[in-house]
Amino acid sequence: MEIKLAKTAGFCMGVRRAVDLVLEVAQREKGRRIYTYGPLIHNPQTINILKSRGITAVSRIEEISGKDGAVLIIRAHGIAPDERKKIRESGVKIIDATCPKVAHVQAIIKKHAALDYTVIIAGDRKHPEVDGLWGYTKGKGIVVSTQEEAEKLPALEKVCVVAQTTQDTENYRLIIEKILQTHPQAVVFNTICSSTERRQEEIITLASEMDALFVVGGKNSANTCRLADLSRKQNTPTFHIETAREIQPADLAPYKKIGVSAGASTPNWIIDQVVDQLAETQSNPHPQMGFALKLWLWMVKTEIYSALGAAALALSGMRLQNLSVQINSLAVASLFVFAMHVINRLMSGKESGLIGSFREKSYMVNEKYYSLAAGVSLLSALALALANSLSSFLFMSIISLAGGLYNMKILPGFIRFQRLKDIPGSKNFFTAVAWGMVTSLLPALESGNPDKAAMAVAFFFTFALVFTRSAMSDIMDMQSDKLLGRETIPVLVGKEKTQILLKLILLILLSVLAVAAFAGWISSLGFFLMICPLYIWICFRLCDRKTGLSGAAVEGLLETSYIIAGFAVLFHQFF
Repeated sequence: MEIKLAKTAGFCMGVRRAVDLVLEVAQREKGRRIYTYGPLIHNPQTINILKSRGITAVSRIEEISGKDGAVLIIRAHGIAPDERKKIRESGVKIIDATCPKVAHVQAIIKKHAALDYTVIIAGDRKHPEVDGLWGYTKGKGIVVSTQEEAEKLPALEKVCVVAQTTQDTENYRLIIEKILQTHPQAVVFNTICSSTERRQEEIITLASEMDALFVVGGKNSANTCRLADLSRKQNTPTFHIETAREIQPADLAPYKKIGVSAGASTPNWIIDQVVDQLAETQSNPHPQMGFALKLWLWMVKTEIYSALGAAALALSGMRLQNLSVQINSLAVASLFVFAMHVINRLMSGKESGLIGSFREKSYMVNEKYYSLAAGVSLLSALALALANSLSSFLFMSIISLAGGLYNMKILPGFIRFQRLKDIPGSKNFFTAVAWGMVTSLLPALESGNPDKAAMAVAFFFTFALVFTRSAMSDIMDMQSDKLLGRETIPVLVGKEKTQILLKLILLILLSVLAVAAFAGWISSLGFFLMICPLYIWICFRLCDRKTGLSGAAVEGLLETSYIIAGFAVLFHQFF
């Protein structure tokens, strides 16, 4: 089955701006109660997350008590001038998140209403944006939704025509035609958002190419409903769903090519879950390849692939330092990484529900088994370390304790960062350090006489790969991380700057491997391992979710850089 994700799927500029603004206010105004004037966006799942962060939607200013300590955010749809005046007079602090495209339409209406024009608004009467626009007409506005309504307009001398920014472009064109037939002097503005136009054009094209189409978004979202209607008009089987849980395997049986689009209020993590679910249920014309792919994805989801990657990096770390391969050390690294990943996902999942994660369903259903497996793996890692030496056991005990404390509140309440997890960018740094310690420093410690230069290079090799891979995943999860208040590196500095930082780290790693191998600080394996940062460089394209790959496939491809390191060791042995 082919799955194609629309390039325009997900938040539009106005919605993204409003959500970012609300989250910024939530971070900055911690002493105030935060409200939005109506639901911030038409997506129930996002609204629930915002509510869990203390951001409440109200429909009337009277619902806010203690207005001096409150902040009210005007949503992207905007509001009427009279409403704004009423809110301002109440004493509530106002933050305006009105979409600039909507504000532009408001300005057009305000200008022409002042010039005594009758303003005709093409849109949905009950939509909050239209309600706000009508407020700027000074009572001289008319809302029309269909051609039939446009035909029934009374004789008017001065007419200005605008559209709701998410209006159907074809419907607006037909309404304009009807208006100009009876009011040729009308001044017409194309106020449909360019993002809306591109989204509608793409879904028409996608519907004509695909056997079926899934449109993802709130059932109360006008623009999402409009996308589903446009798809149906192309005679393409269309499924309007809010979440991946609504997908039924039987729905997919007759289709070989499935398209996915989403409304302007649909967050990326919900779209990603839909793509993941579709990828899971797809059939494969080659059963053996299909089984291998499903096995690989299962290993990624259950952290087994990460554990194998840790063993591969431990192997490369030993050989870079010219140490003999110790099976116990490989097992310790693998078991420790598996245990820490599962434990931290279980703990963080209780706070966030693992939203947007392809692991969500597996962890929710099998929480007890994951907990048991993590506990057994950690105890086994410590036991194997003790079998090696007491110093190895103490080393692993300290790292394990630090890993367990990562999610726990260990500092007083008056300090902003009460947990290591709360420190911005800490996840990437501490994860990379922990991997470097168990794959490079532990084997060196067990050798009894480590070469410090080789040990440093081996540590940096693992650190750079793991840090880069972790930050690349965070780029994919920026939107959900913002919603949950996670201050990851991409959230703090943005996608572009994060990619520049990661590419700089990879260039430094390539240089270190080449110089160290030439200088004889490490074995010639360093030349072979240069393929790992080069592979990750190629994978930067995967940070664009528009590739249409499932989350598990993307993460698996990123973690394959670790496996490649293991194969590089084997090739080095033969060449």
